[in-house]
Parts: sequence; C-alpha cells; structure tokens
Amino acid sequence: MAIEYRITLDDEHEFNYRIVLDRVHDPESAARAPAWTRLGHHQCSNCPLSRERFAHCPAAVDLHRVIEDFQGLPAIQKAHVRVRTPDREYAKLVGLEEGLRALLGVIMATSACPVLSRLRPMAQQHLPFASNQEFVLRAVSLYLTRQYFNLREGRQPDWELRGLVEAFQALQLVNQAFWQRIHDTCKGDSNLKAFLTFFSMASSLTYSLEAQLRKIRPLVMITDDDIETA
Repeated sequence: MAIEYRITLDDEHEFNYRIVLDRVHDPESAARAPAWTRLGHHQCSNCPLSRERFAHCPAAVDLHRVIEDFQGLPAIQKAHVRVRTPDREYAKLVGLEEGLRALLGVIMATSACPVLSRLRPMAQQHLPFASNQEFVLRAVSLYLTRQYFNLREGRQPDWELRGLVEAFQALQLVNQAFWQRIHDTCKGDSNLKAFLTFFSMASSLTYSLEAQLRKIRPLVMITDDDIETA
C-alpha cells in the first residue's frame, strides 16, 4: 500500500514521491543520509531509541529528500499538489507550506519512529489538506474506536481521552526537536512553516482539548429535534 504525491511548481519543477506505508527502517540507506539525520543530532528528549542500535533517526532519514528538495523556497509559493491514495485522488492549488505539511505528516507517521508510529492509523486513512477541525475529529474518532476494541477484548478503555493527550504531548516533543534539525539545514522557510503548522495542529489536542471538542460537538450530536420528519 502506497501514497503518491506530485508537487508541481512550474513547467520545469515537478517533484514526485511514493510513500510505502508499511516500510521498515533500512540501515544501509540511513548510512548514506546527511549528517543532520544522525540520531544524536538534536535527538528528541523522549526518544526511546539507543545510539548503539540506531545511528540515524528513522524519521529524519525518511524526510531528508523532501527537506532538501524544498529548502530555499518560500512558503507562500503556489504549488499544484496531486495526491493519489489506493482509494481516491486529491488535487489542490495551495501554498507550498500546506502541501509540504501534508506530505511531511504522512512520511513521519509511517516512519519507524516509535513515537510517531502512533499516528499510523491516521496515515492509513490519509486526508491531505485537512483543516484543524478535521484533524481533531479524525484523531479523536480513531482513538475512541481503539477504546471500543479495548473494551471488547478485555482491556481497560480510556473514555476520558487521557491517553490521547499524553500521545500528543509526546508528539510535541518530537516536533520541537525536528524544528531544530530542519532549522539547521534549511535556507528558506517552506519546510519550517510546514512544521510550524503541523506543530500547531498537534498542540491543539494537548493545550485545549476541551475547546477543540466543543468545536466538533455540533458535527456529531444530532437529536430527535434536529431530524425533520416527513
């Protein structure tokens, strides 16, 4: 299963990426990656990987081609982005920042990073160009679905969403470290702003979960009074 991205800036600049969702970390490929992908370079404070077993950060290795392709380009530059998933295609004219946010997000969520891999279910149901409201609704829905299966299979469910908040708190630490990694290597602002918006969406589930839930309540709560009868 794979997701394909095509980002076109003009008649001469087109970038194509194929993200295999069930890929594994390849140490040989990692050894050829640039120095900023090494595990010890701005290693995440909550990283569970050891430098003895992993010389490079799996997520950084997966990202480095995209980061280097777009460094030096302004975030406001317009790009035609076409995304092909196994089920459907999406196309949109967006600022480069928005296109990169979607691409970087699906790459990170399907990397071999133990922290980021918690987002893999969202990547498998990839929705590029998602708004913050859509991001919150999908994250909460997937988490609650998991709790339902926990209940069915004899495990303790978490209906209060405490685990969801904890997971996104861990994700924030990863985002902060990646900001430092990319800041060291990028000349332009497209990659930095893409990470900033991704960071902002993730932080909304930790600092203001209740406020975010109030925003999506009208989308899911339908009463008998809301249903018109014939």
